[in-house]
Amino acid sequence: MPNPFLPLWEYIPDGEPRVFGDRVYLYGSHDKAASGAFCDWKLKVWSAPLNDLNNWQCHGDSFHTLPDEDHPSDTAEWTERELYAPDVVEKDGKYYLYAYILCSDGCVGVSDKPEGPFKLLGRYQYDKADGGDGGIFNDPGVLVDDDGRVYIYYGFERSHFGEIDPDTMITIKKGSYIADLIPRGNEPECFFEASSPRKINGKYYLIYSPRKGSRLDYAIADKPQGPFRHMGTIIDNGIDYPAGNDHGSVCCINGQWYVFYHRMTNGTITSRRACVEKIEILPDGTIPQVEMTSLGFEESLDPYKITPADIACVIRGGGFVTEKDSFTRMISGIKDGTVLGYKYFDFGKDFGSKTMEFAVDIMGTGCPCEIHILIDDPDKGEEIGVCETGLSDGEYNCRVKVVTGRHAVFLKINHTYSGWIAEPFKDRELLGVKAFVFKK
Repeated sequence: MPNPFLPLWEYIPDGEPRVFGDRVYLYGSHDKAASGAFCDWKLKVWSAPLNDLNNWQCHGDSFHTLPDEDHPSDTAEWTERELYAPDVVEKDGKYYLYAYILCSDGCVGVSDKPEGPFKLLGRYQYDKADGGDGGIFNDPGVLVDDDGRVYIYYGFERSHFGEIDPDTMITIKKGSYIADLIPRGNEPECFFEASSPRKINGKYYLIYSPRKGSRLDYAIADKPQGPFRHMGTIIDNGIDYPAGNDHGSVCCINGQWYVFYHRMTNGTITSRRACVEKIEILPDGTIPQVEMTSLGFEESLDPYKITPADIACVIRGGGFVTEKDSFTRMISGIKDGTVLGYKYFDFGKDFGSKTMEFAVDIMGTGCPCEIHILIDDPDKGEEIGVCETGLSDGEYNCRVKVVTGRHAVFLKINHTYSGWIAEPFKDRELLGVKAFVFKK
C-alpha cells in the first residue's frame, strides 16, 4: 500500500508499531475527518502479516473513555476525556496498554491478545515524588528490556522517566523517577512530547517530537536512564507539505527498518493519517534523515495504474487533502502555482514510442487551467507535457514525452488568464485533483 497505507476512511496518528508473533500491529490515537479537535474517545488497532504488509486488518475498538452503542466506558469512574497516543508492550504472555487521557490521570489496560480489547488494570500507582507530569503520563512510551526490567518515558514540554514494577506492570518504582532526560533549553531539538523508546543493537533510543518544527528526532544513550544525546532528525512531515505535529516510532520488519509517522489532511492539524518510510540504521547507530514519499510499503508506484491524488507527498503553494465521503479523497484548495508531487514511479523501459498519454480527473471550479507535468524536480525538472483543463468536472488528456526508469512526478497548476483579468484568480481555488494516470 502507498502512503497513507491504511484505508481512505481511517485516521490513525501517533503510531506506535510493534511486532508480536507473525504480525505487525499499529497502535495510535484515533482522529476524525475534518475535526476541530485532536483525537477521539476510543482507540483502534490495525495489523498486517509480516509477509504481506499491504494487507492491513482492522481489529475494531480496543479501549473507550466514553460509552457508545457497542461498548461501555473503561474509565467511567474518573474521566470522560479524549484518549491520546497509547503504547502496547508484551510481558509474560500478557499485553499491556499504556493510555494517555487528556488532562486526566493516565491508566494501564491488559489483554490476552495484542489486538485487545484491553481491560482496565487501573490508574498508575506511584508516590508523588516519583510521578512527574502530574500523574497524566503524557504520550507514554514503554520499554521491556532484555533483562525483564520495564521503563516508561513520557511528558509534555519536559521529558520524564520511571521504572515500572514488572510484577504489577502499573506501579512506578520508588526512587526511579528522573526528569529532563532530554535537557531543557531553547534549542530546536529540545523535547516537546511523543516519547517512544527502543533498544537497538545494545543502545537505547528515544524518538520524540522536538519543541520546534514538525519533525521526529532521536537521541541515544548507553543506559535506559540516560544521559541521552540528541543525534538528529529522522523525518520532517512539513517539508513541502502542510505542516503539523508529528509523532511515531521505528520498527524492524523482516530485517528492514521503518519509521511510522503521520501527515495532515482536510486543511487542519487535527485530521491525521498514518504513513511509513524505509530508514537505515548505520553501523555507528545513526539514522540518516529520510524524505516523505508516496511509497508506503511499495518499492515503486506504477504510473500506468490510476494514482489517487491524495497520496501526494509534496503539496506546495496551496492545496490540501480533502475527504468528500468514505470513498472519495481529492486535493482541493489548489491555487495558482500550487505544486503536487509524487515519489517515486517506475516507468519501465523504452516501449518504442516517442509520446504517451496523461489523463487527469478534476473537479472544476469555472477556471481554465494548465497542469504542467514535470519529472524529478518541481522547479528545475524536465517538463514532459502540459494538460489544459476546462471549466467543469471530468477527465482531461494530453500527450506527454515518453519517460523511462524511476522518477518523481510533479504537477504544477496555473490558471490561463493574463493581465488585469488574472488578478481575481490570483488567490482563488482553481480546481481540485482527484486522480491521474499515464497511458502507453
